[in-house]
Amino acid sequence: MAGRSERDLTGVLDSLKGPADLKGLDAEQLEVLAHEIRERTIDAVAANAGHLGPNLGVVELTLAIHRVFDSPRDRIVWDTGHQAYVHKMVTGRATAFDRLRQEGGLSGYPCRAESEHDWVENSHASTSLSYADGMARANQTLGRDDHVVAVIGDGALTGGMAWEALNNIAAGQDRPLVVVVNDNGRSYQPTVGGLANRLTEIRTSPRYEPTLNAIRDRLNRTRAVGPAAYDALHAIKKGLKDVLAPQGMFEDLGIKYIGPVDGHDLEALEQALTAAKRFGGPVLVHALTTKGQGYDIAVENEFDQMHQAPVFDRATGDAVSVAPAGWTSVFRDEIVRIADAREDVVGITAAMLYPVGLDAMAEKFPDRVIDVGIAEQHAVTSAAGMAMAGLHPVVAVYATFLNRAFDQVLLDVALHECGVTFVLDRAGVTGDDGASHNGMWDMSMLQLVPRLRLAAPRDGSRLRELLREAVEVDDAPTVVRFAKGAVPADIPAVGAVGTADVLARGERDDVLVLAVGSMAGCGLLLAERLAVHGVHATVVDPRWVKPFDPAVVALAAEHRLVVSIEDNGRAGGVGAAFTQALRDVESDVPVRVHGIEQEFLDHAKRPVILERLGLTPDAIAQDTLAAWARNTSGT
Repeated sequence: MAGRSERDLTGVLDSLKGPADLKGLDAEQLEVLAHEIRERTIDAVAANAGHLGPNLGVVELTLAIHRVFDSPRDRIVWDTGHQAYVHKMVTGRATAFDRLRQEGGLSGYPCRAESEHDWVENSHASTSLSYADGMARANQTLGRDDHVVAVIGDGALTGGMAWEALNNIAAGQDRPLVVVVNDNGRSYQPTVGGLANRLTEIRTSPRYEPTLNAIRDRLNRTRAVGPAAYDALHAIKKGLKDVLAPQGMFEDLGIKYIGPVDGHDLEALEQALTAAKRFGGPVLVHALTTKGQGYDIAVENEFDQMHQAPVFDRATGDAVSVAPAGWTSVFRDEIVRIADAREDVVGITAAMLYPVGLDAMAEKFPDRVIDVGIAEQHAVTSAAGMAMAGLHPVVAVYATFLNRAFDQVLLDVALHECGVTFVLDRAGVTGDDGASHNGMWDMSMLQLVPRLRLAAPRDGSRLRELLREAVEVDDAPTVVRFAKGAVPADIPAVGAVGTADVLARGERDDVLVLAVGSMAGCGLLLAERLAVHGVHATVVDPRWVKPFDPAVVALAAEHRLVVSIEDNGRAGGVGAAFTQALRDVESDVPVRVHGIEQEFLDHAKRPVILERLGLTPDAIAQDTLAAWARNTSGT
C-alpha cells in the first residue's frame, strides 16, 4: 500500500477488538483490512489445511454485513459454516488463526464456545434459513426489534430444507429477516440443478440494465411522448425484470429481492444491506462472489478453486506432501471396474463428486453418475426409484451426512426391499472438522433398519471384495463404510468362521476379540498384549456386522470373555448388537464393548481422539485384563 497515504495503515486487522470497530474505518482502511484478512487466511490454511476458496470469496461481504448490522444483538447465521473464517477474524479471533483446526485452537466452523457472535455451530448445509426463521419468530413474539441475517452459499440452496424454510420465511411479511445469498456458482464444484441454472442466468445475464438504458435513450429522443413513456416503463419495471433477469422466483414467494450485487464491491454491498435492513420484512440480497478472490492460484484452480485445501506452499498452491493412498481411492478404482462389468450400476453423489471418489466413474460413464446437489434425502429416495425400475444405484456420501436421510433409508429403500448400495466415506472418527463431521453414528443408526446389510472392511482388499458382494444384493439395502485417511496395509486372514475372517487364533478359548473394520489392527495388537499376560485371544473380523453370521455368535459363546472394538458410538452399535445376539442364543458370556462415547468430540487429529477415548491397544488391554481377572477369580 506504499505511496497511498502517509498514515500507517498496517495492522488494521490486529487492532480490531470486535465488529463495532469496523464502523469507524474509512474506505482506505477497509481496503487494507480486506488485504490483511486474505493474507492471514492464506497463511493459516497453508499451514493447517482448511477451507480456503470459500473464505477468500466472502471478505467484502462479511465486512459489509458487520458494518451494517450489530452483532451479536443482530444474529448472523452462517450456512455453510466453513465460510465463516472472516467472521471469526472481525469478531476478535484474528490473532488465533495460527492454530486454525488444531487441537485446542480455533474450530474450522462457527463455535459457540469461542464467541458470543457464533450462534450456530453450522457445518451441515442448508440449515441456516430454518434457524433464522425461528430466531425471527422469537424476536416478533418477544417484541424485540433485532435483525436476523442468514448467509447461505456454496450450493446450500440446492438443499430441500432451505426451500422449506423459504416457504415459511415468505409467510412472515412483518418479520425482519435478511437472507444473503453468497452466490459463487459452486459447492465443491459448479452447483447443479434447476435452481443453479436460474441463479446462473442472473449471474451472467447482461440484458437487464443495458436493455433498460437502450429503451430510455430511444424514448427520450422522441419528443413529447418519450419521457412519459419512460416513466411508464419504470411502472412495469418488475415485469421487465422477470423477463430479462429471473429473480422473480423469489419475489413471487413474497420475499423482497435486492440484486444481483457485486460481492466484492464493499460500497454496493453496504447500500444493498442497508436497504434490506430498513425494509422491515423478509429480504433476499443476492451477492455475486468469486471463490478464491485475491489469490489467483485458487481462482484458477479448475478442480475446486481450493475449496478445501491441504497444507500447501502458498507461493505455488501445491500440496506440501502427497497424501498416501486412501480408502476413497480404493473405492474410486473399484467402482469403475464394477461399472465396466455391470451396465445397471449407477453412482449418486450429493454435491461431492470428487471427495467421495465418483469422479473416475463420472469421467468414464458421464451418463451414469448423478449429482443431485446438497440433497441427501432426495438422493436416497431417487435411488429407491432407480432400483425399482431396474438399476442398482450406489449412493456415495460422507457417513455423517447419511444421518440426514435416515427416514428415506428406512421407509423408502428398506421397506420396499430396494437394492441400493450406500458407500459411507469418513466413517468413525474424522478429527479436524469437529463434532458434526465425525461419522460415529452410522452403525448404531443402521442397526435399526430391517433387512439392511452392513459391511465394515478392514483394508483395501476387503473394501474391494465387500463392495462387490454388496452390489450383488438386489432385494435389500447394503452399506459399505470406511474411515478417513490412509488405507492400511492388507491384513491377511488365517482362517474363516462362516463369512467372517479369523485374523489370529488363540491356543485356548479365553477371549474372543471382535475387531470391526478399521479397528482390526488394534485388535491384533490387543491380542499380542494379552498374550504377554498369559491370556489367549482369537481375533475375528466379522466383515458383515449386520446381520451377524450365526457361526461367529456360536464361536463367541465358546469363549470366557468377548471384547468388541469399533469406531462408532457405543450406544446401539456393533458391540451392543452382538451382546444382544449372544443373549438371544442364551449365552451369558460377558462382553466388553469399546467404542466412541456418546458425546460431541472437539476437533483434533484422529489418533489423538482415539487415545482420548481409550481406543488404543494399551488402554483396551488394561480393561480386558481387569475384566478377565474379575471373571476368572475363584475358577
